[in-house]
Amino acid sequence: MKKMYEDFLSFLEEENKEEALSYALKLLENKEVDVIELYENILTPALEKMECRLADKNICIWKEHVRTAIVRSIVECCYPYVMEKKKELNYSAGGTAVVLCPPEEYHDLGARMVADFFTISGYKSIFVGSNTPYNDFKNAIDTIHPNLIAISVSNYYNLVCTKKIIEDLRKANHNSLKIIVGGYAFDSSTENYKLVGADYYADSYLDIQKIARNEVEK
Repeated sequence: MKKMYEDFLSFLEEENKEEALSYALKLLENKEVDVIELYENILTPALEKMECRLADKNICIWKEHVRTAIVRSIVECCYPYVMEKKKELNYSAGGTAVVLCPPEEYHDLGARMVADFFTISGYKSIFVGSNTPYNDFKNAIDTIHPNLIAISVSNYYNLVCTKKIIEDLRKANHNSLKIIVGGYAFDSSTENYKLVGADYYADSYLDIQKIARNEVEK
């Protein structure tokens, strides 16, 4: 796995979209990894461990966006493998899972991969994406009636907004709705999920599987 990660990272550092995409899909096609392993052991670490060389300091944000765009393209191309994995595992969680980011949260690629994890786990997964307008989200809950809501938070400043969203959902008598949080904002203390009023914290596919099984058993 280490060599596969390093080979992929070399394409990413060169900003070679064609080679990065081709390499990732070839790993899946040849069954050297499955889509869960690709997401967790190659794509996610490649994004998290980005280092900006001294010569590139003036364009670090630019380079980060280019990398993110390349990985996003790969993730979108992985959907057939997501469905294949879902069929193979045949989990019966059922229900609907909505995955979103709070207002002013623009880092949503991790959430996009999480949406696929919910799909694999047997849920109808609805990925809303970054910067979800608060009122639109709140109104949609009454229409969609999801079983789970996953909120991804990268910016620590958005924890306050996330707490308010969860409090308002509770006040609206959505007591049966289970709320999951994750993202960089919780890395320093995973127990912070309790402070914002969520039911669960998830950081991996295994975490989502545990949550799915727990909800089914109830």
